[in-house]
Amino acid sequence: MLNVPPSAFPAPGSQQRAAAGARSKVPLKPGRSLMDWIRLTKSGKDLTGLKGRLIEVTEDELSKHNRKEDCWICIRGFVYNVTPYMEYHPGGEDELMKAAGTDGTDLFDQVHRWVNYESMLKECLVGRMAVKPVAAPKEISSAVSEDKKQLNGVLPDKKVLASSAKDLSPAYDWFQTDSLITIVIYTKQKDMNADLVIVDCQDKQLRGEIIMDDHSYLIEVVNIAEKVGKVEIILNKKDKVHWKMLGQPCEGHNTFIKRTDRGLFYRKCKLISKTEVTYDTKLFCLMLPKGTHLRVPTGQHVYLKHIIAGTEVVKPYTPVLPFLPLDFQEPPCHDGVHIYLMIKIYSDGLFTQALDHLQIGDYISVSNPEGNFKKSQVQTSEDLLLLAGGTGFTPMVKLLNFALTEVSCLRTVKLIFFNKTEHDILWRNQLEQLALKDERFEVQFVLSQPSKDWVGKQGKISLSLLSEFVKRTRRDSKVLICICGPVPFTEQGVQYLKDLGYSQEEIHAFTA
Repeated sequence: MLNVPPSAFPAPGSQQRAAAGARSKVPLKPGRSLMDWIRLTKSGKDLTGLKGRLIEVTEDELSKHNRKEDCWICIRGFVYNVTPYMEYHPGGEDELMKAAGTDGTDLFDQVHRWVNYESMLKECLVGRMAVKPVAAPKEISSAVSEDKKQLNGVLPDKKVLASSAKDLSPAYDWFQTDSLITIVIYTKQKDMNADLVIVDCQDKQLRGEIIMDDHSYLIEVVNIAEKVGKVEIILNKKDKVHWKMLGQPCEGHNTFIKRTDRGLFYRKCKLISKTEVTYDTKLFCLMLPKGTHLRVPTGQHVYLKHIIAGTEVVKPYTPVLPFLPLDFQEPPCHDGVHIYLMIKIYSDGLFTQALDHLQIGDYISVSNPEGNFKKSQVQTSEDLLLLAGGTGFTPMVKLLNFALTEVSCLRTVKLIFFNKTEHDILWRNQLEQLALKDERFEVQFVLSQPSKDWVGKQGKISLSLLSEFVKRTRRDSKVLICICGPVPFTEQGVQYLKDLGYSQEEIHAFTA
């Protein structure tokens, strides 16, 4: 995950990165930035063409609006007139036109489902899609037992389970002592660990989400008065009284569905510190609220959400460690309480400027982790090669620590770090110290705009340069190559690697 401001349906004017095959940013005309779009939405201009009316849209009606001069798109049952947004879309008009006159939900989810389109396109809302009435299934319309209403150890609602998931459906139960409430979740999974458990207990509301591959199980109740296959959530009672029930169920409680269907959950985190890493990059330390358990797994990212000029803007960032541990132990402050983000501040970046202006003690919303990187990709490799461009270094931080600390089968770990100048190199001293400490680790800095005193490698990512540095220790050794950087860097890098004979399975590109 690279901390450069990200397309289809992202904030207009934002800078982005992606892996090969992802949507690329296109140059926008002057006056078509995110701030310009926000101003337009607040100008009072009729952006729907319906003079403030909301209508019910049939599939036939939606299909008629499929031209650049008249483009409607449906996202999750809501129809938007995106015609005025065309020139402001960072991914270009062609990306939007892929969904013109149709339901664009799948395309939206494939690219950036985290983008808050409701806020960004709220002035473009035409109305809802017309839906034919469907008879409720008997199991849903049947009376719910009193036990289920009281949330005392029930299975997930069957209506949310596909047939393939039913056998894996978790269950939960709860019990109490005079001072404690213990909620036990039986996941039926053997590889559970603390990284897969996210708990938020705020304002008398409990939300616990268990990540199980591409599904998640949720328990969520209000007014609430690591073992193999089992997760326990323990709550302290405020008063030593007997509870008759755990609480009232919230929407989504006791469900086991695909993570992409769940939607993102945010909690407000406090800014504890900001420290300078380079002249234009800072390390932000955020503290999770009391009552929250959240660990961001290696190779995954979170989303920051902030209100700018009355509009919600969301951007992805990959958490790092507060420093590179040279004794190969997790630092004490990596305790599930703090989240560290290394963020480059752009002079013309609306979001990063807003972040830079946050004061110590201010709050910003942080989402649950997302990402498709799996540690097992490293655990089965003998050679780990990391290609980073600029702040594409961020996912490599935890990856380096994990590889050198926990993966004994690795023979070599090599980082090839591309930057413009020496002043742009993040944590150069720490990386050099790490290379001296562990003979398995090697770092190579490559500069595209070096000073006359630079004696290291220079240039940009290229086939010849990668052929020189990206090599297996043995002809048949298992290799994993991870790459992250700006869009052209990543796209070119992946293609060069394929040209050198590496397979798609041996390449992982970090994307949001």
